Amino acid sequence: MANTPGSKKAIRKIARRTEVNKARRSRVRTFLRKFEEALQGGDAAAAKTAFVEAQSELMRAVGKGLVHKNSGARKVSRLHAQLKKLGAA
Repeated sequence: MANTPGSKKAIRKIARRTEVNKARRSRVRTFLRKFEEALQGGDAAAAKTAFVEAQSELMRAVGKGLVHKNSGARKVSRLHAQLKKLGAA
């Protein structure tokens, strides 16, 4: 258990950051799920809109340090590939 005042403060800070990051991660997953649902529905216009929102949210998470920039770029790239496949089909 933490003994020094500094370590106790660090624990409090970590707890606050964890809550914020949980909310952000949940938000990103929600937008990704909406995109997946739009793909499953087969509606290209809805999928395009959902893709733009998901991409924006992912890049925002990258900016906040929640996701590494290469991971975010890879995810966006894969989402875009799925979108293109839907348009071609």
